Amino acid sequence: MDFLDFLIRLFTEHGYIAVFVVLLLSGFGIPLPEDISLVAGGVIAGLGYANVHVMVVVGLAGVLVGDIIMFLTGRHFGARALRLRWVSCVLTPRRYAKVQHKFARYGNRMMFFARFLPGLRTAVYITAGMSHRVSFTRFILFDGLAAVLSVPFWVYLGYFGAENHQWLVAWVKRGESVVLVGAVLLIALIGWFWWRRRGRARARLRAFRVHRAARHAQTHEPPG
Repeated sequence: MDFLDFLIRLFTEHGYIAVFVVLLLSGFGIPLPEDISLVAGGVIAGLGYANVHVMVVVGLAGVLVGDIIMFLTGRHFGARALRLRWVSCVLTPRRYAKVQHKFARYGNRMMFFARFLPGLRTAVYITAGMSHRVSFTRFILFDGLAAVLSVPFWVYLGYFGAENHQWLVAWVKRGESVVLVGAVLLIALIGWFWWRRRGRARARLRAFRVHRAARHAQTHEPPG
């Protein structure tokens, strides 16, 4: 992968700041693959040019700052954002209609799944800000969760595959599906635990009400 090799050389020479800037530009809609950039950051850590844990933090900062800027651009300018030349290049009329359709179908969940839609991610964040359908807090919650799941995966993949190029390339090609499936399974697991916990809380509340009603009945029972 020529682009991966180029990024590895770039990041080796310029370190964390280069990783951050490339990820930031990727968030702006410039065609720089986020996953490959994160993998390259992991590779230079695996080769001893950086600390892998710091690289994860830098990766998270790069993708989240870019996402936040896109969201706030849409929130600040509203429909006027479409008049900005760089926004109109990213958010074409066809792409805007596609994003609106997905919002209508999936609602706020798009904030989470947008991380796994490279061609639509930036358009989704700008549209979310423009439409005011998502609060900033909820945006950070959903987008942050997706980033926390995806960024470490790519960075550590590059770290562990730094010395095995063929293995790394093979996993990069299948990695997006692995991350998405893992994210869906994790959400399902969290939902299941939440549902069980809520069910137990309701059962305890019902038991408490029954007990309280029984005590109330005993207190007000006329003496025989």
